[in-house]
Amino acid sequence: MENIVEILQSSKTIAVVGCSKNPGKDAHDIPALMQSKGYGIIPINPTADEILGEKAYPNLLYLPLDLKKQIDIIDVFRPSNEVAGIVEQALQLQKETGKKYVIWTQLGIQDDTAAAKARAAGLKVIQNHCLKIEYNKLFPF
Repeated sequence: MENIVEILQSSKTIAVVGCSKNPGKDAHDIPALMQSKGYGIIPINPTADEILGEKAYPNLLYLPLDLKKQIDIIDVFRPSNEVAGIVEQALQLQKETGKKYVIWTQLGIQDDTAAAKARAAGLKVIQNHCLKIEYNKLFPF
């Protein structure tokens, strides 16, 4: 298992794939919480121009190189059957930047085959864990 404490303590920027523009949805409220705690948020949503005061991008490949280099965690709020495609995008970013990202899938989201492929390429993977819950365990209110 990856060291969640180390990941949360060392990370500064989170790309949120499936970030919602709708308050009240976990895919909006969890990134908002992480932003309020000092993390940079990069929303990934093909139907939004801006979320949480940040420019939104249709997918990871559309990010400018400087943002690709800033990402530490790629947090996934998409169905399990979309994880493989997101991992492919992360691997493409890794080729461009040389950076070893953390792929983090939220509760109920898991693709073991995609996770194995990501790990084989040197990426860290956390599956089926809520970023907010893990953050609150480490830094209780």
